[in-house]
Amino acid sequence: MAEAALHDIEALRAENASLKEQVLRFAAEAENTKRRAEREANDARAYAIQKFARDLLGAADNLSRATAAAPTGSEDPAVKNFVLGVEMTEKALQQAFESNGLKKIDPTKGEKFDPHKHQAMMEQPAEDVAAGGVIQVLQTGYELFGRIVRPAMVVVAAKGSGGEAPAAENAGGANPYASGGTEDAGGSVDTKA
Repeated sequence: MAEAALHDIEALRAENASLKEQVLRFAAEAENTKRRAEREANDARAYAIQKFARDLLGAADNLSRATAAAPTGSEDPAVKNFVLGVEMTEKALQQAFESNGLKKIDPTKGEKFDPHKHQAMMEQPAEDVAAGGVIQVLQTGYELFGRIVRPAMVVVAAKGSGGEAPAAENAGGANPYASGGTEDAGGSVDTKA
């Protein structure tokens, strides 16, 4: 009888340990679910305006084009006031973008092409920009809290272009365009031309 009671006690202890382990797993699962829900809610709050911002970018582009094409030498006060109003509207829109975390991506001439922020629309030779550098910005890009809403559309200097190396450091390894060499299938650069 004592042996049976000992056996029952051991079975109860094993069941108790199993239940404790199960409770700890459920508690950990609940905590993970809570953290994931908080993270998703924070992301939803931070990026909720992403679609709205993307929709407004067309209006921002049109205002930018309007100010670029505005007549500057007009003596007519109505034209001057109209141009001033369009410029002020564009400035107010850009301030609203920045106050809500939407930042412009507008690379300077010669800046290294970054495929994470830029979209190459064409490649052309340039005497004053090194290969792999931005020659011209066709359309500015925007990012929201580090997440790209729209990449900047740029023209990139072709292989064999002159000029100094692009200003930004090359984080992705050797740039075969900058050396003027060709890259073989193994990834090494052949500088013999």
